[in-house]
Amino acid sequence: MASGADTRTERRLRRRVGAEEELLRHVGALLDLLAGAIGQDQVVLRAGKVSALKLLRSATLPDRLCALGRLVFEDPTLERVTTRPAQRKAIAEIEEALAELLAQRSVEDTIDRKVNEKVSARHQSYLNDLKIEALREDGGPETPATQAKLAELDALSSRKLALDAMARLRPAHLRDLVGQDEAVAALIAKISSPYPQHVILYGPPGVGKTTAARLALEAAKARPYAPFAKDAPFVEANGTTLRWDPRETTNPLLGSVHDPIYQGSRREFAESGIPEPKLGLVSRAHGGVLFIDEIGELDPVLQTRLLKVLEDKRVNFESSYFDESAPNVPEYVKRLFREGAPADFILIGATTREPDEIDPAIRSRCAELYFSPLTQNQIVTIAQAAMRRLGASAARGIAQQIATYTIEGRKAVQLVADAYGVALARSSAGKRRSEAMPAHVNITQEDLQAVLRSGRFVAHTPARARARREIGKAFGLGVLHHVGSLIEIEALAFPASAAGKGSVRFNETAGTMARDSVFNAGSVLRSLLGTDPADFDLHVNVIGGGNIDGPSAGLAILLALYSALARVPLPQDVAVTGELSLAGKVRGVGGVVEKLYAARQAGMRAIVLPAENAREIDARLSGIEVIAAHDVAEVLRALRIKRAPKLLATKSGVSLKTRKRSTASRGN
Repeated sequence: MASGADTRTERRLRRRVGAEEELLRHVGALLDLLAGAIGQDQVVLRAGKVSALKLLRSATLPDRLCALGRLVFEDPTLERVTTRPAQRKAIAEIEEALAELLAQRSVEDTIDRKVNEKVSARHQSYLNDLKIEALREDGGPETPATQAKLAELDALSSRKLALDAMARLRPAHLRDLVGQDEAVAALIAKISSPYPQHVILYGPPGVGKTTAARLALEAAKARPYAPFAKDAPFVEANGTTLRWDPRETTNPLLGSVHDPIYQGSRREFAESGIPEPKLGLVSRAHGGVLFIDEIGELDPVLQTRLLKVLEDKRVNFESSYFDESAPNVPEYVKRLFREGAPADFILIGATTREPDEIDPAIRSRCAELYFSPLTQNQIVTIAQAAMRRLGASAARGIAQQIATYTIEGRKAVQLVADAYGVALARSSAGKRRSEAMPAHVNITQEDLQAVLRSGRFVAHTPARARARREIGKAFGLGVLHHVGSLIEIEALAFPASAAGKGSVRFNETAGTMARDSVFNAGSVLRSLLGTDPADFDLHVNVIGGGNIDGPSAGLAILLALYSALARVPLPQDVAVTGELSLAGKVRGVGGVVEKLYAARQAGMRAIVLPAENAREIDARLSGIEVIAAHDVAEVLRALRIKRAPKLLATKSGVSLKTRKRSTASRGN
């Protein structure tokens, strides 16, 4: 019995010793994992902090398990556990914490590896940039690719088509400008004074405003008292293309600030966060002339800001990113923000608009000059000069024919150049490329007609003066964009079906002001003829259906109706203009100079205009008679029209004047 009990005790002891050895090996393996995760040195340091060094040296399971728990949880207060279930529970908790620690270490290792890779790549890129910078300092910024692009750009720049031809045809001296002697002389006087003025040039297109401004600056430079230096710039811009961003990201006229957040500026500025001011055209024109073509098309807000520059003679820049105290801001950037950019220049604006369409604030700061429309003879002179510059001859009447299709000098030059090209192609037909260009080119009627047909040109003044007289037709005059034109007005009158039941028909497209002129003419006719126009059906037509924006056609409408009612013919070589008052007075109108040119262009013998406008006409103008009239009676006498002609008969065969008189006598 005793030996059997001893045997069972030994077996339990061996099982207990085996389980303890297994747990000791498990704890030892976990200690090795911890040392591998944080390092042996860290294990020793951590053991010293949590009072686990002595426990680690122990060979018993409770001591080593306690030391492992303190190391993993970094808690020196953990106590030894002696029971087997508590030991297995502690080992499970240690395994869970150790697994979390190993997972964290794995993630950290992955991130560290990626960070190292990034740092290595950045380092290599930085080294490459340093190498490239060193190469640039030694050999310049060019590479084979950039050199190829530069060669391509040089090849493109060497090709020139119409540029040389237009430069050759453009007037190079003031004496070459045709028809604008007074305007050019006035322009030079205004800008070459020691106290130069800003100027606005009004006039139709193609009369030389841009060329005159450029040559006027050159003439001013030659005068000893003028404020311009020899290298004073002439900066040209077009108001229709000058666009800007209200956020000030771009403004080619006044300049803008390239903030590093939005545009980036230059690389060295973008990387350091420095805003960089960009100078505009007003600063480029400093000390010279800024010419803005079509200034009337400039954005109204931009016009207002331009006025500020004209007054201050500087452009100010602002940016919320600018810090004057920053040590990396260049001095020129500081100065631009602190003092602004210089912009002391003379503004010359050109427009085809009427003066009342230009900003009054701009006008108040500028002198105003008017360029006259070109006459037919002046267009002939321009076309002949263009032919001489091209070294070409022309058949008789070519220049005169060009003058019938345009009143623009620029268009006349283009027609000459186009006809020259057609003539050159005709004379070179069948020749090889290696053969020389013909030494002489002659422009024929067929060459010009080919150009006119391909461009679908029509005669500029389809209505022409005629020596005969005609009933019910009068020529009025109008102006659009400083270009005068003839207005053909015709009228018919028919007896109404009953007295006082007449009607008036008029073009709807002619506008309400022209309709008012018809009604005014009716009232004046009643006074002149002693009869009521309401007894007639009247039809007034503006040939071509144009809109008449103004009262200046009133006199022409009256004459057409008077002629239709009285059956008296009107001269067809006289044009008239003037507002008609209810009292029969001829009131002043605008644009009489342009209207005079239009009458001359149409070959009119005379022009009738209000006496108020007579002082606006240059007495030196020849080729047309100017008749100034105060009222309708003077107009009728000047046109040799009788005051009391026989009126149009009614259906009863009795004139309205006679019927009215008999009615009046019965009333007495």
